[in-house]
Amino acid sequence: MISLSAPHTQIRASIQLPSSKSESNRALIIQALSREPVVLENLSQARDTRTMIRLLESEGQVMDVIDAGTTMRFLTAYCAVSGRDQILTGTPRMCRRPIGILVDALRGLGAEIEYWNQEGYPPLHVVSKGSRMHGGALSMRGDVSSQFISAILMIAPCLPGGLELTLTGEIASRPYIETTRSLMAHFGVETRWEGDTLMVPESPYRANTLRIEPDWSAASYWYSMAALAESAEITLEGLRDASFQGDRRIAELMEPFGVRSEFRGDAVVLTRMPGPYPDSLEFDLTENPDLAQTLAVAAAATGVSLRMTGLQTLRIKETDRIAALQQELGKVGVQIEAADDSLTVGGQAQPTREIIATYEDHRMAMAFAPLVLRTGQLSIADPLVVEKSYPDFWRHLELAGIRTQRW
Repeated sequence: MISLSAPHTQIRASIQLPSSKSESNRALIIQALSREPVVLENLSQARDTRTMIRLLESEGQVMDVIDAGTTMRFLTAYCAVSGRDQILTGTPRMCRRPIGILVDALRGLGAEIEYWNQEGYPPLHVVSKGSRMHGGALSMRGDVSSQFISAILMIAPCLPGGLELTLTGEIASRPYIETTRSLMAHFGVETRWEGDTLMVPESPYRANTLRIEPDWSAASYWYSMAALAESAEITLEGLRDASFQGDRRIAELMEPFGVRSEFRGDAVVLTRMPGPYPDSLEFDLTENPDLAQTLAVAAAATGVSLRMTGLQTLRIKETDRIAALQQELGKVGVQIEAADDSLTVGGQAQPTREIIATYEDHRMAMAFAPLVLRTGQLSIADPLVVEKSYPDFWRHLELAGIRTQRW
């Protein structure tokens, strides 16, 4: 457990954010698929990325991704196309996260993949037959995890004849697909949209160097800090206005909470602006579901009535994030009305002595931490969950004047 206290609510800090694990993990797969030198600089130190590196270098048959969903999905596609005979497994929660849509797509391209336990879920056995995979036309649902789509996109240039990938229904988390396309283009593979179909040519990845950008998802917690502070001037080093990352949208979403973003060279400076602020807000997060917890806590802390839609993927993340938010915001007196793809936050958070549970979910810990600026004190279970994406999070809070004590 970690206990937080806020002796003051004026935040002045300069923070070097962690590198993006989303960019890092995609770039590592491209590097592994490329026959030409791919140089990656400023790779993420997040546990998910360290796990990806370790497993790509491993010669063992069993790949344990722990709790890294991105790693599980990307490696499944990579092992299939590269002819690696591998067993992929993970934590009990990881083995309850569905992967059937990706497996069906890979089987449609000639891969042989077996389920070792429950149909549609890890553990998986990817049987070595990469040379028998083929390209052509493939359809996938677009309203599920964008990681399934990105996994297929990154291996598509390696398939004979390339791939025509048609996405059916609403496309969720489109910015993550665009991040994948941008990184592929950086390494010489140009893709294009034709309606709802992505056209990917058979083409080798080309030599290039990429410096990984800091993580906009990590930046979201500092936007929340700025929104909940009495006054704030927070410099986030290394962030670009023109970014590959879809969670760049947090700058726009936090404006109604009084947070101004000013890009200065290689940094963005966040300042707290005076009100008045809206009493109610509504956001469609179909393209940015990972921001939901941050925004829900910010709304609860400020008393803003917030309705968020497009959250259908939150039920199958590291935890059921909608249920987790209902439970933990309830501890501070805030009620959530929830459906499968939406939630509404109502009420204003009150101080509590209860411990905020994290459900083995890094974003639960980091989304709730800024609440201490309104409650004065806050206790959060299992501080080590932040290792998944932002290992220095608690140390950075201390740089901003938040006191921490571990138990």
